[in-house]
Amino acid sequence: MFFYTKNPCFFYTKCEFETILTLNKTMELIKLKNRKKIVNVSVAAIIAALYVVLTYLASAFGLASFAVQVRFSEALTILPIFTPAAIPGLFAGCVLANILTGCALWDIVFGSLATLLGALGTYFLKKHKIFATLPPIIANTVIVPVVLLNVYNLEGTYWFFALTVCLGEIISCGVLGTVLRKSLERSDLFDRLK
Repeated sequence: MFFYTKNPCFFYTKCEFETILTLNKTMELIKLKNRKKIVNVSVAAIIAALYVVLTYLASAFGLASFAVQVRFSEALTILPIFTPAAIPGLFAGCVLANILTGCALWDIVFGSLATLLGALGTYFLKKHKIFATLPPIIANTVIVPVVLLNVYNLEGTYWFFALTVCLGEIISCGVLGTVLRKSLERSDLFDRLK
């Protein structure tokens, strides 16, 4: 059996025609995967940039560093619920924000690690959205006081800094993050990126 093509000079056998169809489907799948990769990298970059800008905003009000930290950018740790691309975006954004705001090297390392652990925890709790803000709150509450005591040599106890960091994280992750999550659930922003 022969199949007619757009070019009148060519005819394909059934086997050749099926091979061409399979090749076309394969090419479409490759294009789709490449598109998803580009979208994921772009989303991660946008989230990193937002993290830096929001940290600068908090810094302008004196809220981004030291004992009481209400980083507006930490509200973004809710984003792994919507896309896994948020995880590297949040980590990169935290590293950049910590570098650009003049944090000490160990603060850059461990503060960014706390954000990464929080984002991963949020991703793993995405089916239990009510608990999704807990991982960044817990990670920062445990890690940041150690940094404040050992890197910046601030006067106070671990438990005092744990309390102040926890309060700041409850405001930024718990309250602002929940408001952000509910707003994004009403929109179809991340659905359109899939």
